[in-house]
Formats: sequence, structure tokens, C-alpha cells
Amino acid sequence: MAKKKAQKRAVKSGGRNAMRTRLIEAAKAAQKNAYCPYSRYPVGASVLTESGRIYSGCNVENASFGLAICAERVAIFKAISHGEKKILGLCVAAKSAKPCGACRQVIIEFAPKDAEIIYVDWFPMAKKQKVTFTKAGRLLPQAFDPSEAGL
Repeated sequence: MAKKKAQKRAVKSGGRNAMRTRLIEAAKAAQKNAYCPYSRYPVGASVLTESGRIYSGCNVENASFGLAICAERVAIFKAISHGEKKILGLCVAAKSAKPCGACRQVIIEFAPKDAEIIYVDWFPMAKKQKVTFTKAGRLLPQAFDPSEAGL
């Protein structure tokens, strides 16, 4: 009996690791499409939705800087525009990868507090990466949570 439980845990863990790998690879692939002629800071992101699909996005800059959009929001908005309603995980890949405040608030809107967030500090030329894991609920202390506000 104990052996079966251990095997089940291993399968679950293997499945989670496989999903993490898929999210990381999707974010890295999206980073290659970044349009960032002003900052020269390419970012890629991917999200895992409740349906099991993965959507990716990259940052897109504009000469009118305020009109730029981050990779995380592109990926989330792409998922939402395809009918998804819940984000179960998110990965962001860049040098010193971390979501900005606006992206953190958007993540809070669509992800439960226990959704996994993966930061991949990626240096493609050196073929090095550092992967960090956290939870959505830790991204933005005292975030505006629509469910807590009764919305």
C-alpha cells in the first residue's frame, strides 16, 4: 500500500515537473519574439490555464512608452481572449525576471493565491538559467482582491 502511494506521488511530481518544463520552454520561446527596440530588454511569459492549455506572450514596446505592454499581461490577456477564466501557473523568462506591479495585480485577478509563479533568470548567450518558484499570493502584499471586495 505504501509503495502505491509513493508511486502516485512520483507520478504527480513527474507530471508537475513536466508541466513546469513546458511553461519554462514556452516562456523562453516567446521571449524570442519580444519587440523591444527601446529598452532592449526582451521578456517572455507563459500561463497554464484551468483547461490545461498554455498561452504565451512577449513584451511589446511602443515609441509612446506608456503604450507598451509586458509579456505577462500579453500571455494572460491572450488566454482570457480565448475563453479561459483561471490561471493556474505563470512563468516569466528574462534577465532578472520578475513581474512589474501592474502585472502582479493582473495575475491576482485571474490566479488563485496558491498558483505557482516561476521566474527564469535566463542568459541565453551563456546558456545559463536560475529558476525560482513562488506563489501568486506572495506577489503583491495587500493586493486589491476583487473577491474580497465583493466584486
